[in-house]
Amino acid sequence: MSIVQEFKEFAIKGNMMDLAIGVIIGGAFSKIIDSLVKDIIMPLISIITGGGVDFTQKFIVLGSNPNNLQSLDALQKAGVNVLTYGNFLTVFLNFLILAWVVFLMVKGINRLRKPQEAAAAATPEDVALLREIRDELKRRPQ
Repeated sequence: MSIVQEFKEFAIKGNMMDLAIGVIIGGAFSKIIDSLVKDIIMPLISIITGGGVDFTQKFIVLGSNPNNLQSLDALQKAGVNVLTYGNFLTVFLNFLILAWVVFLMVKGINRLRKPQEAAAAATPEDVALLREIRDELKRRPQ
């Protein structure tokens, strides 16, 4: 079998299409989570912490700041070494929310699958009848 034929079978089976669909939906879902964190959660946290807090502008200047620059953009343009922990916190919060939502989705899907698996694992009537006969024969005195 040629490699082209093997690839064609792989693509037709659906594995590649399932993966492609998952990546596309995952990318779109990530944008939704980013917007949720940036546009809804962070403003709420800002209000709780006293208002006016923009976590993306939280940073620590590492090393010297010869021109005494105060904004993150100006520091980065001047080439000053800056530890931008606020941006990390925002990205980390995005990750936690995304992981939580994926966990809930998988949990929901597993809950939907359990009744189907239980139905599939049900013993056929003839096997159940044979087991009853076997158990009855074991109970009879010899």
